[in-house]
Amino acid sequence: MDFGVVLQTNPPAARTVQLSQLAEAHGFSHVWTFDSHLLWQEPYVVHSAILAATRRITVGPFVTNPATRDWTVTASTFATLNEMYGNRTICGIGRGDSAVRVTNGRPTTLKALRESIHVIRELGNSRAVEYNGATLQFPWSRGSELEVWVAAYGPLALKLTGEVGDGFILQLADLDIAEWMITTVREAAENVGRDPDEIAFCVAAPMYIGEDTPESRAHMIEQCRWFGGMVGNHVADIVAKYGPSTSSGTPSTSSGTPSTGSGTAENVPAALTDYIAGRTGYDYNSHGKSNNDHVDFVPDEIVERFCVLGTAEEHIEKLEKLRALGVTQFAGYLQHDNKEETMRVYGESVIPALTPPVTAKR
Repeated sequence: MDFGVVLQTNPPAARTVQLSQLAEAHGFSHVWTFDSHLLWQEPYVVHSAILAATRRITVGPFVTNPATRDWTVTASTFATLNEMYGNRTICGIGRGDSAVRVTNGRPTTLKALRESIHVIRELGNSRAVEYNGATLQFPWSRGSELEVWVAAYGPLALKLTGEVGDGFILQLADLDIAEWMITTVREAAENVGRDPDEIAFCVAAPMYIGEDTPESRAHMIEQCRWFGGMVGNHVADIVAKYGPSTSSGTPSTSSGTPSTGSGTAENVPAALTDYIAGRTGYDYNSHGKSNNDHVDFVPDEIVERFCVLGTAEEHIEKLEKLRALGVTQFAGYLQHDNKEETMRVYGESVIPALTPPVTAKR
Protein backbone atom coordinates (compact mmCIF):
# COMPACT_ATOMS: atom_id res chain seq x y z
CA MET A 1 0.00 0.00 0.00
CA ASP A 2 1.21 3.48 -0.89
CA PHE A 3 0.57 6.51 1.30
CA GLY A 4 -0.22 10.10 0.41
CA VAL A 5 -1.08 13.33 2.17
CA VAL A 6 -3.78 15.75 1.06
CA LEU A 7 -3.01 19.43 1.66
CA GLN A 8 -4.73 22.73 1.07
CA THR A 9 -2.70 25.40 -0.70
CA ASN A 10 -3.22 27.99 2.01
CA PRO A 11 -0.74 30.86 2.18
CA PRO A 12 2.09 30.99 2.76
CA ALA A 13 2.92 28.56 -0.01
CA ALA A 14 6.21 27.87 1.74
CA ARG A 15 4.23 26.10 4.47
CA THR A 16 2.67 23.72 1.92
CA VAL A 17 6.12 23.03 0.51
CA GLN A 18 7.47 22.39 4.02
CA LEU A 19 4.71 19.89 4.79
CA SER A 20 5.42 18.16 1.48
CA GLN A 21 9.08 17.82 2.39
CA LEU A 22 8.09 16.33 5.74
CA ALA A 23 5.76 13.91 3.99
CA GLU A 24 8.61 12.71 1.79
CA ALA A 25 10.93 12.41 4.78
CA HIS A 26 8.37 10.23 6.58
CA GLY A 27 7.92 7.85 3.66
CA PHE A 28 4.79 9.14 1.92
CA SER A 29 4.83 8.62 -1.85
CA HIS A 30 2.24 11.21 -2.91
CA VAL A 31 1.31 14.79 -2.10
CA TRP A 32 -2.15 15.78 -3.26
CA THR A 33 -3.65 19.28 -3.01
CA PHE A 34 -7.11 20.75 -3.27
CA ASP A 35 -7.83 22.50 -6.58
CA SER A 36 -10.26 25.33 -5.92
CA HIS A 37 -8.78 28.53 -7.29
CA LEU A 38 -10.91 31.01 -5.37
CA LEU A 39 -10.74 29.35 -1.96
CA TRP A 40 -7.01 28.56 -2.05
CA GLN A 41 -3.87 29.44 -3.95
CA GLU A 42 -3.32 28.15 -7.49
CA PRO A 43 -2.19 24.54 -6.94
CA TYR A 44 -0.03 24.00 -10.01
CA VAL A 45 2.23 26.92 -9.13
CA VAL A 46 2.69 25.38 -5.68
CA HIS A 47 3.18 21.94 -7.25
CA SER A 48 6.18 23.26 -9.13
CA ALA A 49 7.73 24.49 -5.88
CA ILE A 50 7.00 21.14 -4.17
CA LEU A 51 8.62 19.19 -6.98
CA ALA A 52 11.67 21.45 -6.90
CA ALA A 53 12.04 20.94 -3.14
CA THR A 54 11.63 17.13 -3.14
CA ARG A 55 13.21 14.19 -4.94
CA ARG A 56 10.67 11.34 -5.06
CA ILE A 57 7.21 12.66 -4.20
CA THR A 58 4.50 12.42 -6.87
CA VAL A 59 2.25 15.49 -6.92
CA GLY A 60 -1.27 16.09 -8.21
CA PRO A 61 -4.66 17.78 -7.66
CA PHE A 62 -7.27 16.20 -5.41
CA VAL A 63 -9.19 16.84 -7.52
CA THR A 64 -9.33 19.03 -10.59
CA ASN A 65 -12.37 19.16 -12.89
CA PRO A 66 -13.18 19.64 -16.60
CA ALA A 67 -15.03 22.93 -16.11
CA THR A 68 -12.63 25.52 -14.69
CA ARG A 69 -9.73 24.94 -17.11
CA ASP A 70 -9.48 24.08 -20.77
CA TRP A 71 -8.53 20.41 -20.96
CA THR A 72 -5.53 21.11 -23.18
CA VAL A 73 -4.23 23.68 -20.66
CA THR A 74 -4.51 21.10 -17.88
CA ALA A 75 -2.63 18.54 -19.96
CA SER A 76 0.04 21.10 -20.88
CA THR A 77 0.61 21.86 -17.20
CA PHE A 78 1.26 18.21 -16.39
CA ALA A 79 3.46 17.64 -19.43
CA THR A 80 5.50 20.74 -18.56
CA LEU A 81 5.98 19.68 -14.93
CA ASN A 82 6.98 16.21 -16.10
CA GLU A 83 9.61 17.67 -18.44
CA MET A 84 10.96 19.82 -15.63
CA TYR A 85 10.89 17.26 -12.80
CA GLY A 86 10.87 13.82 -14.37
CA ASN A 87 7.38 12.28 -14.56
CA ARG A 88 6.36 12.95 -10.97
CA THR A 89 2.81 14.17 -11.55
CA ILE A 90 -0.59 12.54 -11.39
CA CYS A 91 -4.05 13.87 -12.27
CA GLY A 92 -6.98 13.38 -9.91
CA ILE A 93 -10.20 14.53 -11.56
CA GLY A 94 -13.93 14.62 -10.85
CA ARG A 95 -17.05 16.42 -12.00
CA GLY A 96 -16.32 19.46 -9.81
CA ASP A 97 -17.40 20.69 -6.39
CA SER A 98 -16.15 23.84 -4.68
CA ALA A 99 -14.21 25.11 -7.69
CA VAL A 100 -17.40 25.32 -9.74
CA ARG A 101 -20.01 25.94 -7.05
CA VAL A 102 -18.26 29.02 -5.64
CA THR A 103 -18.64 30.63 -9.08
CA ASN A 104 -22.33 29.58 -9.15
CA GLY A 105 -21.53 26.85 -11.64
CA ARG A 106 -22.49 23.19 -11.60
CA PRO A 107 -20.56 19.94 -11.80
CA THR A 108 -19.96 18.80 -15.36
CA THR A 109 -21.77 15.94 -17.02
CA LEU A 110 -20.32 12.45 -16.97
CA LYS A 111 -19.98 12.71 -20.75
CA ALA A 112 -17.75 15.77 -20.40
CA LEU A 113 -15.77 14.07 -17.64
CA ARG A 114 -15.19 10.99 -19.81
CA GLU A 115 -14.05 13.08 -22.78
CA SER A 116 -11.78 15.27 -20.66
CA ILE A 117 -10.05 12.22 -19.17
CA HIS A 118 -9.22 11.00 -22.67
CA VAL A 119 -7.89 14.35 -23.88
CA ILE A 120 -5.83 15.06 -20.75
CA ARG A 121 -4.36 11.56 -20.65
CA GLU A 122 -3.41 11.41 -24.32
CA LEU A 123 -1.75 14.82 -24.39
CA GLY A 124 -0.23 14.25 -20.95
CA ASN A 125 1.42 11.11 -22.29
CA SER A 126 2.95 12.90 -25.30
CA ARG A 127 0.37 11.44 -27.68
CA ALA A 128 -1.91 13.02 -30.27
CA VAL A 129 -5.63 13.39 -29.62
CA GLU A 130 -8.76 14.53 -31.43
CA TYR A 131 -10.14 17.69 -29.82
CA ASN A 132 -12.73 20.14 -31.19
CA GLY A 133 -12.39 18.74 -34.68
CA ALA A 134 -8.60 18.88 -34.84
CA THR A 135 -5.75 16.49 -34.15
CA LEU A 136 -3.57 18.05 -31.44
CA GLN A 137 -0.23 17.13 -29.90
CA PHE A 138 2.44 18.96 -27.90
CA PRO A 139 5.44 19.21 -30.27
CA TRP A 140 7.72 19.88 -27.30
CA SER A 141 6.65 16.91 -25.16
CA ARG A 142 8.64 13.66 -25.26
CA GLY A 143 8.17 10.73 -22.92
CA SER A 144 5.74 12.39 -20.53
CA GLU A 145 3.83 9.89 -18.36
CA LEU A 146 0.54 10.74 -16.69
CA GLU A 147 -2.11 8.62 -14.99
CA VAL A 148 -5.64 9.97 -14.52
CA TRP A 149 -7.45 8.86 -11.36
CA VAL A 150 -11.18 9.52 -11.10
CA ALA A 151 -13.05 10.62 -7.98
CA ALA A 152 -16.57 9.19 -7.87
CA TYR A 153 -19.46 8.32 -5.55
CA GLY A 154 -22.63 7.59 -7.54
CA PRO A 155 -23.31 4.38 -9.50
CA LEU A 156 -22.89 5.89 -12.96
CA ALA A 157 -19.71 7.75 -12.01
CA LEU A 158 -18.31 4.53 -10.54
CA LYS A 159 -19.15 2.74 -13.80
CA LEU A 160 -17.30 5.41 -15.78
CA THR A 161 -14.30 5.08 -13.46
CA GLY A 162 -14.05 1.35 -14.05
CA GLU A 163 -14.33 1.83 -17.79
CA VAL A 164 -11.71 4.58 -18.30
CA GLY A 165 -9.86 5.50 -15.08
CA ASP A 166 -6.26 4.59 -14.32
CA GLY A 167 -7.27 4.84 -10.68
CA PHE A 168 -10.31 5.31 -8.46
CA ILE A 169 -10.39 7.94 -5.71
CA LEU A 170 -12.87 7.27 -2.90
CA GLN A 171 -13.04 10.15 -0.45
CA LEU A 172 -14.11 8.29 2.69
CA ALA A 173 -12.78 5.33 4.66
CA ASP A 174 -15.97 3.50 5.58
CA LEU A 175 -15.28 -0.22 5.12
CA ASP A 176 -18.75 -1.24 3.94
CA ILE A 177 -19.08 1.62 1.46
CA ALA A 178 -15.54 1.07 0.20
CA GLU A 179 -16.26 -2.60 -0.46
CA TRP A 180 -19.38 -1.75 -2.47
CA MET A 181 -17.68 0.98 -4.49
CA ILE A 182 -14.51 -0.98 -5.22
CA THR A 183 -16.57 -3.96 -6.35
CA THR A 184 -18.67 -1.67 -8.57
CA VAL A 185 -15.58 -0.20 -10.23
CA ARG A 186 -13.95 -3.60 -10.70
CA GLU A 187 -17.10 -5.09 -12.26
CA ALA A 188 -17.40 -2.11 -14.62
CA ALA A 189 -13.80 -2.63 -15.72
CA GLU A 190 -14.36 -6.34 -16.35
CA ASN A 191 -17.51 -5.61 -18.35
CA VAL A 192 -15.51 -3.62 -20.92
CA GLY A 193 -12.64 -6.09 -21.05
CA ARG A 194 -10.24 -4.26 -18.73
CA ASP A 195 -8.12 -5.95 -16.09
CA PRO A 196 -9.38 -4.47 -12.79
CA ASP A 197 -6.07 -5.33 -11.14
CA GLU A 198 -4.46 -2.64 -13.29
CA ILE A 199 -6.61 0.05 -11.64
CA ALA A 200 -5.26 1.84 -8.56
CA PHE A 201 -7.72 2.12 -5.68
CA CYS A 202 -7.14 5.13 -3.45
CA VAL A 203 -9.09 5.73 -0.26
CA ALA A 204 -8.77 9.27 1.07
CA ALA A 205 -9.91 10.48 4.48
CA PRO A 206 -8.71 12.59 7.41
CA MET A 207 -6.03 10.80 9.39
CA TYR A 208 -5.49 11.92 12.97
CA ILE A 209 -3.15 10.27 15.46
CA GLY A 210 -4.39 10.70 19.03
CA GLU A 211 -4.41 9.13 22.45
CA ASP A 212 -6.70 6.38 23.70
CA THR A 213 -8.77 8.64 25.97
CA PRO A 214 -12.33 9.98 25.73
CA GLU A 215 -11.03 13.55 25.65
CA SER A 216 -8.64 12.83 22.79
CA ARG A 217 -11.32 10.94 20.86
CA ALA A 218 -13.78 13.83 21.21
CA HIS A 219 -11.15 16.30 20.03
CA MET A 220 -10.25 14.20 16.98
CA ILE A 221 -13.90 13.90 16.01
CA GLU A 222 -14.45 17.65 16.23
CA GLN A 223 -11.31 18.34 14.20
CA CYS A 224 -12.52 16.03 11.44
CA ARG A 225 -16.29 16.63 11.40
CA TRP A 226 -15.84 18.97 8.43
CA PHE A 227 -15.12 15.94 6.26
CA GLY A 228 -18.64 14.56 6.66
CA GLY A 229 -19.93 17.91 5.45
CA MET A 230 -17.69 17.85 2.39
CA VAL A 231 -18.74 14.29 1.51
CA GLY A 232 -22.33 15.37 2.13
CA ASN A 233 -22.17 17.74 -0.85
CA HIS A 234 -21.57 14.81 -3.18
CA VAL A 235 -24.10 12.63 -1.38
CA ALA A 236 -26.71 15.38 -1.78
CA ASP A 237 -26.15 15.23 -5.54
CA ILE A 238 -26.68 11.46 -5.48
CA VAL A 239 -29.91 11.79 -3.49
CA ALA A 240 -31.12 14.53 -5.84
CA LYS A 241 -30.53 12.23 -8.83
CA TYR A 242 -31.63 8.86 -7.46
CA GLY A 243 -33.71 9.73 -4.40
CA PRO A 244 -33.02 8.43 -0.87
CA SER A 245 -31.57 4.96 -0.63
CA THR A 246 -34.14 2.22 -0.24
CA SER A 247 -31.59 -0.26 1.10
CA SER A 248 -31.03 -0.96 4.77
CA GLY A 249 -27.27 -1.25 4.35
CA THR A 250 -24.81 -2.10 1.62
CA PRO A 251 -26.70 -3.36 -1.47
CA SER A 252 -25.85 -6.94 -2.35
CA THR A 253 -26.79 -9.77 -4.62
CA SER A 254 -28.24 -13.02 -3.39
CA SER A 255 -24.69 -14.35 -3.13
CA GLY A 256 -23.75 -11.60 -0.72
CA THR A 257 -21.52 -9.79 -3.20
CA PRO A 258 -22.16 -6.02 -3.45
CA SER A 259 -24.19 -5.31 -6.55
CA THR A 260 -23.58 -2.60 -9.14
CA GLY A 261 -27.09 -2.53 -10.54
CA SER A 262 -28.03 0.12 -13.10
CA GLY A 263 -27.77 3.25 -11.00
CA THR A 264 -30.85 3.49 -8.80
CA ALA A 265 -31.60 4.38 -5.20
CA GLU A 266 -31.53 0.77 -4.04
CA ASN A 267 -27.96 0.49 -5.33
CA VAL A 268 -26.68 3.27 -3.05
CA PRO A 269 -25.83 2.22 0.53
CA ALA A 270 -28.05 3.75 3.19
CA ALA A 271 -24.90 4.24 5.24
CA LEU A 272 -23.84 6.80 2.64
CA THR A 273 -27.10 8.71 2.25
CA ASP A 274 -29.07 8.59 5.51
CA TYR A 275 -26.85 10.93 7.52
CA ILE A 276 -27.52 13.98 5.31
CA ALA A 277 -31.21 14.04 6.25
CA GLY A 278 -30.49 16.91 8.66
CA ARG A 279 -28.39 18.85 6.16
CA THR A 280 -29.90 22.32 5.66
CA GLY A 281 -27.18 24.08 3.69
CA TYR A 282 -23.48 24.51 3.20
CA ASP A 283 -21.16 27.51 3.25
CA TYR A 284 -18.22 27.04 0.90
CA ASN A 285 -16.36 29.80 2.72
CA SER A 286 -15.82 27.16 5.44
CA HIS A 287 -15.14 24.33 2.99
CA GLY A 288 -12.49 21.88 4.14
CA LYS A 289 -11.84 23.70 7.41
CA SER A 290 -11.79 22.07 10.83
CA ASN A 291 -13.88 24.95 12.21
CA ASN A 292 -16.60 24.56 9.58
CA ASP A 293 -19.81 25.77 11.23
CA HIS A 294 -22.22 24.08 8.78
CA VAL A 295 -21.59 20.46 9.72
CA ASP A 296 -23.59 20.02 12.91
CA PHE A 297 -25.74 17.49 11.05
CA VAL A 298 -22.78 15.08 10.83
CA PRO A 299 -23.01 12.58 13.72
CA ASP A 300 -19.98 11.27 15.59
CA GLU A 301 -20.56 7.80 14.16
CA ILE A 302 -20.15 9.06 10.60
CA VAL A 303 -16.91 10.85 11.50
CA GLU A 304 -15.56 7.62 12.97
CA ARG A 305 -16.64 5.56 9.97
CA PHE A 306 -15.49 7.99 7.29
CA CYS A 307 -12.14 8.92 8.88
CA VAL A 308 -9.12 7.12 10.33
CA LEU A 309 -8.74 8.22 13.94
CA GLY A 310 -7.01 7.07 17.11
CA THR A 311 -3.76 5.42 18.08
CA ALA A 312 -1.25 4.04 15.61
CA GLU A 313 -2.61 0.57 16.30
CA GLU A 314 -6.14 1.66 15.42
CA HIS A 315 -4.92 3.20 12.16
CA ILE A 316 -3.01 0.04 11.26
CA GLU A 317 -6.04 -2.16 11.98
CA LYS A 318 -8.38 -0.13 9.75
CA LEU A 319 -5.85 0.30 6.96
CA GLU A 320 -5.18 -3.45 6.91
CA LYS A 321 -8.91 -4.02 6.40
CA LEU A 322 -8.96 -1.48 3.56
CA ARG A 323 -5.95 -3.12 1.96
CA ALA A 324 -7.77 -6.47 2.12
CA LEU A 325 -10.59 -4.88 0.11
CA GLY A 326 -8.13 -3.98 -2.65
CA VAL A 327 -7.08 -0.46 -1.63
CA THR A 328 -3.63 0.31 -3.05
CA GLN A 329 -3.16 3.80 -1.61
CA PHE A 330 -4.37 5.62 1.49
CA ALA A 331 -4.26 9.41 1.21
CA GLY A 332 -4.70 11.20 4.51
CA TYR A 333 -6.20 14.66 4.78
CA LEU A 334 -4.25 16.91 7.12
CA GLN A 335 -6.79 19.68 7.74
CA HIS A 336 -6.41 19.64 11.51
CA ASP A 337 -4.15 20.79 14.35
CA ASN A 338 -1.85 17.75 14.53
CA LYS A 339 -0.24 17.58 11.09
CA GLU A 340 3.42 17.04 11.93
CA GLU A 341 2.82 14.52 14.71
CA THR A 342 0.43 12.49 12.59
CA MET A 343 2.98 12.28 9.77
CA ARG A 344 5.74 11.38 12.22
CA VAL A 345 3.80 8.47 13.69
CA TYR A 346 2.85 7.28 10.23
CA GLY A 347 6.50 7.35 9.20
CA GLU A 348 7.71 5.53 12.29
CA SER A 349 4.87 3.06 12.92
CA VAL A 350 1.99 2.94 10.45
CA ILE A 351 3.74 2.89 7.08
CA PRO A 352 6.34 0.28 8.17
CA ALA A 353 3.56 -1.94 9.51
CA LEU A 354 1.88 -1.98 6.09
CA THR A 355 5.06 -2.31 4.04
CA PRO A 356 6.22 -5.83 3.11
CA PRO A 357 9.44 -6.60 4.98
CA VAL A 358 12.67 -7.22 3.13
CA THR A 359 15.37 -9.33 4.78
CA ALA A 360 19.06 -8.77 4.20
CA LYS A 361 19.76 -12.51 4.04
CA ARG A 362 17.57 -15.48 3.22
